[in-house]
Amino acid sequence: MTSVITGDIIGSRQQESEHWVEDLKKILTPFGATPSQWEVYRGDEFQIEVSNPEEALLAAILIKARLRAIKSDARMSIGFGDKTHNATKISESNGSAFIHSGELFETLKKQKVTLALRTGDTNFDEKLNLMLQLALTFMDSWLVQSAEFIALAIENPKLSQEELGQKLGINQAAVSRRQKRAQFELAMNLDRYFRTQIKQLTTL
Repeated sequence: MTSVITGDIIGSRQQESEHWVEDLKKILTPFGATPSQWEVYRGDEFQIEVSNPEEALLAAILIKARLRAIKSDARMSIGFGDKTHNATKISESNGSAFIHSGELFETLKKQKVTLALRTGDTNFDEKLNLMLQLALTFMDSWLVQSAEFIALAIENPKLSQEELGQKLGINQAAVSRRQKRAQFELAMNLDRYFRTQIKQLTTL
């Protein structure tokens, strides 16, 4: 099983194109080589393959946080399944993970939802997407400082509050406040729960 994130930048037409396209590429670079593992196309759309499905949700949360830290945001669909055709460009690869991600992405635009997933298991999808919608009530309103903290904490899971504070140039009390404001623990609990559930699904 693999996972594919398909996304686009929300309100990209209102932003200065060059500026955020470069920022988006910087955000996606850690996910591997382009265009085989990730690609930005049609100006404001992107696709990433996260080969370990358990990492997919955290990857989407990180992308969202990195974008909100620069006053932007993305709409993203995560598809799970197989990969039957491995092309040199990810946008030309195929398989059920790509189909699930692509089809779901089209429905997100109509529903005005910024993040959802599809495995093809209706019960699993319904349960996890309800949890995601609840989490989006705070993730969709992360301000720059909260988003910066979330991204840094995800990228440096072993750092203490004090060490994160040094990187952000703030004291530990301020880090603690940002962590609470961003609902960081709740987001990480959701990620942990998702990992246990997707693991069960992949071992069936």
